[in-house]
Amino acid sequence: MAIAILGGGISGLTLAWYLQRAGLDYDLFEASARPGGNLRSEQLDGYLLETGPNSLQLSPELEQLLAELRLTEQVQEAAAVSQNRYVLRRGAYQQLPASPPALLTSSFFSPAARWNMVRELFRPAQAPNPRETLSEFFTRRFGPEVVAYALNPFISGIYAGDPARLLLHKTFPQLAALEQEHGSVLRGLMKRRSSAGRRRIITLAGGLQTLPDALARQLRRAHFGQGVTRLHRHADDGRWEVETTAGPAPRLYQQVVLALPTHAAAPLLRAQFPAEAAALAQVYYPPMTAIYTAYQRADVGHALNGFGALHPKAEQPYAAGTIWTSSIFPGRAPDGQVLLTTFVGGSQYETQAREPEAEQKAAVHAELSRLYQLRPGTAPVWQHRYFWPQAIPQFDAAIEPAHAAAAALQEQGLFASANWVAGVGVPDCIRHARQLAGTLTAGW
Repeated sequence: MAIAILGGGISGLTLAWYLQRAGLDYDLFEASARPGGNLRSEQLDGYLLETGPNSLQLSPELEQLLAELRLTEQVQEAAAVSQNRYVLRRGAYQQLPASPPALLTSSFFSPAARWNMVRELFRPAQAPNPRETLSEFFTRRFGPEVVAYALNPFISGIYAGDPARLLLHKTFPQLAALEQEHGSVLRGLMKRRSSAGRRRIITLAGGLQTLPDALARQLRRAHFGQGVTRLHRHADDGRWEVETTAGPAPRLYQQVVLALPTHAAAPLLRAQFPAEAAALAQVYYPPMTAIYTAYQRADVGHALNGFGALHPKAEQPYAAGTIWTSSIFPGRAPDGQVLLTTFVGGSQYETQAREPEAEQKAAVHAELSRLYQLRPGTAPVWQHRYFWPQAIPQFDAAIEPAHAAAAALQEQGLFASANWVAGVGVPDCIRHARQLAGTLTAGW
């Protein structure tokens, strides 16, 4: 008896690790020769680049996984200045208040918006609405200015998404719960903050690629460079037949786990599960480009004392925002230089994401020149581009049929463990994969 895991991103790798530790038999198949999926690092021309997530929140599950892999000593904490987050407003960067009380006292928001926040403390809760979008919820609770200058850039930065389309109960169900439990989102956040500290932001020595590489080294039945081309369930005994680019898999499987993006999983399901395949195929992954730009530190007038800056759509920017990479972690750029990672694209900036590379680099440099007080005539020391044609799954109305399809497929012995079911964060994927490993282990 064995389990086939299709996909060697962080979800598939974590699942295989915990199945192996539990003594269950498995085969993991990954099309790429490199483990980790979108979690990957590159050393290039003296710069250390993250081409997927740039840092991780240290959740309990991630912390335990690092300990199991003996990577704890490789953990690097984000610099203290990373707690400072900035948002573009009226053409300049302003620091975003870091706590609910600060929101009410900071001049970041207008007096009318701050009064709206005070009123939120006493605004009655409404009955839960599973169709409510993030924009609708925040407009109802806090007003349009908070949506435009806090919610919009945050969602663009985390989800590469549009809060007017993303569903509240699929993205931040805890906020809906706070409204129901405390009658006020702010009151609930203040109570929760008093009982739980801020999660640490980390990376690993050598970059985040260290984590999937460590997992891959430990796995005894991982087959990299073997993408799955066909998946077939036998009607007589329910076992699964898997074919890969290297030929048929060595055995039949009692269960299969899709640790793949929906657009990769859907073609494998089309022959036997057309309705479920169609649902998965509808999930939207917008394009995203990362432009890495290095300058001499002496040419940059901005202090760069923070994690980075987000750009509200209302400011009509070119890019969604920039991470101040060399301010957060050491060893990202040569001495005397700063490295900035600028994100172009997402569902609100899709046109920019698909522009030619030279145009993107020039436009990013022009925007950085204006916002970071570069010396006149300053040119980048170095620039690099990385493009995701399909970046992050959107938890909009199309995700609900996909989740329903995943639940239906589970009845056939076909499970899903990927960011489109777990949540878009790496800690979410690790937690979900570990839970699924427990479920599969209990069933054997």
